[in-house]
Amino acid sequence: MIQKITKGFTSFFKLEAASGIVLLFAAVIALVISNSELSNLYFSTLERYLFIGINNFGLKLSVLHWINDALMAIFFFFVTLEIKREFLQGELSNIKQALLPIIAAVGGMVVPALIYVFINLGDGETLKGWAIPSATDIAFSLGVLSLLGSRVPLSLKVFLTALAIIDDLGAIVIIALFYSGDLSIKYLSLMLLAFIVLLVINKFKIKKFFPYLIVGIFLWDFTHNSGIHATIAGVLLAMTIPHRKKDKDFSLLIKVEHAISPYVAFGIMPIFAFANAGVSLEGLSFSSLLDKVPLGIVLGLFVGKQLGVFVFSYISIKLKIAQMPSNTSWYNFYGVGVLTGIGFTMSLFVGNLAFAESMQYMDGVKIGVLTGSLLSTLFGYFLILLTPNR
Repeated sequence: MIQKITKGFTSFFKLEAASGIVLLFAAVIALVISNSELSNLYFSTLERYLFIGINNFGLKLSVLHWINDALMAIFFFFVTLEIKREFLQGELSNIKQALLPIIAAVGGMVVPALIYVFINLGDGETLKGWAIPSATDIAFSLGVLSLLGSRVPLSLKVFLTALAIIDDLGAIVIIALFYSGDLSIKYLSLMLLAFIVLLVINKFKIKKFFPYLIVGIFLWDFTHNSGIHATIAGVLLAMTIPHRKKDKDFSLLIKVEHAISPYVAFGIMPIFAFANAGVSLEGLSFSSLLDKVPLGIVLGLFVGKQLGVFVFSYISIKLKIAQMPSNTSWYNFYGVGVLTGIGFTMSLFVGNLAFAESMQYMDGVKIGVLTGSLLSTLFGYFLILLTPNR
């Protein structure tokens, strides 16, 4: 009996769609709990402060901040490892292969942002959320795509993966440039020093991860206190992890990426979704979606993402700047463009940064992200599902 259950779990976690399903489950549970008798416990737990450290050396943050600042630093560390590998050895290492997802990602970030800005024009407070609908949730979008099986050619899965990775890179740049607080010269200097130490470790071709980890922890602390968002520490650390292009050579990057992948997919991301997707639906009506923040996000994700990705891609292919993915119809390609509107965890994360000092807008952010992502999921899935097999 136990062997059958274990085998069932093993088979599930090997599924391409597994991480997306777990994410969805975590979000649904958060919504149910936040609208039940346990809602007070749910929100008070997230607001509770937790000290991590020894004696006077440590840090005291709320549970939600530990999740969004520390756990998400690990997520961005993992994403940057993926981005680095793709640029060095993967689909983005060849400029001809990389051009289409790069152009599509740019369109998928610019158009949703413009739609949000248009709707929120004149309100300096809500305009801070302009980047929220520009993000794509790589795990969720690929999970939905994998549910469609052979209806989606491999070339389109590769295209969506590359696009989502570039999207994440864009989100990293946006966070670093636009969502940093008051900067501390002291801690910025310590950040730089820690980064230089990591580069020196890399230069000496150290093949053990432990030295990188120790310096990385200090780097995270310095970044957290510098005014730059703490997740950027994960990005800087990943940039210094060595990778050898030839398969016969040892690659610490690939070893670390493979080691933490299941913990990110089935631990960090579901925890983040559970902590950030909870919103009280009491008094919610259709008119709530017409408020500027949720409306800008819904239209940005559901309309802006598909338009930006498809139009920018179509023009670049027709002008022969980029190539159409092989064995793909425009119908299927458009369906994948719709799926990029699944912002979910990344959009919620950017929303938390955008309105860190204006938390009254966060319910609107959550409603907008969940609605826009749901519409993109359903429309994109059934659009591709109903495509005649060729």
